[in-house]
Amino acid sequence: MNTTTSRLDVIDALRGFAIVSIMLLHNIEHFDFYFSPTGLPAWLQAVDKVIWDSLFFLFGGKSYAIFALLFGVTFYLQYHNREVRGEDFRARFAWRLVLLLAFGVINSMFYHGDILSIYAVLGFALIPVARLGNRWVLIIALLLLLQPYAWWEVIQALPNPDEKLPNPASWAYFGRANDYFAHGSAFQVWAGNLTNGKIGAVRWSWENGRLFQIPALFMLGMLAGRKGLFSDPLFWRRALIVSALLFIPFYMLKSWPELLGVGAALRRPLLVIITSWANVAFMVVLVSVFVLLFYKQRWLAIFSPLGRMSLTSYVVQSVIGTSIYYGFGLGMYQYTGASFALAIGILLAVAQQRFSVWWLARHPQGPLETVWHKLTWLGSRAKS
Repeated sequence: MNTTTSRLDVIDALRGFAIVSIMLLHNIEHFDFYFSPTGLPAWLQAVDKVIWDSLFFLFGGKSYAIFALLFGVTFYLQYHNREVRGEDFRARFAWRLVLLLAFGVINSMFYHGDILSIYAVLGFALIPVARLGNRWVLIIALLLLLQPYAWWEVIQALPNPDEKLPNPASWAYFGRANDYFAHGSAFQVWAGNLTNGKIGAVRWSWENGRLFQIPALFMLGMLAGRKGLFSDPLFWRRALIVSALLFIPFYMLKSWPELLGVGAALRRPLLVIITSWANVAFMVVLVSVFVLLFYKQRWLAIFSPLGRMSLTSYVVQSVIGTSIYYGFGLGMYQYTGASFALAIGILLAVAQQRFSVWWLARHPQGPLETVWHKLTWLGSRAKS
């Protein structure tokens, strides 16, 4: 195994892999417009179900978690680069997060499930822990991964474990979104996404424990950067075994919640906890397999250009994807089940990869990455 490959290479490739998996998921779910076309033959419906179940098993809740982990790694690399020059990166990082929030708001116009804006806000959690020792950072991250608010809901449900709960609040917002996705003009979609859609997305993130899980993964990524883990294949071999063993019971309880043997009021918060843990465990499986293969299978570097242009790639896929599926554009939500939507996603991913290769042969960074970099270091003579 060649461990001399720069850890930046594997991080770029892994980020590109996450971008592609996000692209495929977003396409089969029509960019959060869940709609099953009618009149499809039975065999195609069966194929669609297999594709849907397989992609969500592999990437649902895991791709964004890979992104969060790498967000923390990138923060460490930037922080460390300034630290060795005797500079404090934290104030500049805060400004960088404000800029990311602006990109996220723009992206949210097109796709209300945008993660950039959420990462931008939760990224501030890295600033107070940047100078803490590894042990304290790990303790804080693990406490967040435990999903403290969901456990509080478990305690609240104990007196009446069989109480029937109302639907999660986010459902009403997503229900309203379906109407303007199907029939609204582009302006109505953009306005709806920035108001109704964004509130629904934030509520959904809260209801599903994402607002605790994301900063925890940021911190774990920072620790991985500090320890140089992306240059340590032995660590990832061990991580693969441990995470695979942990995933099995979590997945069984998530898939067959009746095994919990509790009432509905207790089951909901427990499933939030278990699903969060299952997703993190399988995310580590994916990262471990990718890192180990990367050092042996150099063809995985085909993902690197996408990873180097991840901001551009993420925003562009929102613009193009919603124009393909929503009613103001081609309205393809009416005709594409998971099979055809997956084919569209693969074509778009290949096109993005080729564009990234072409662009990076002529420029050091992607278009939006260049803007982000220049604005980050605005007014500074010492640019990284």
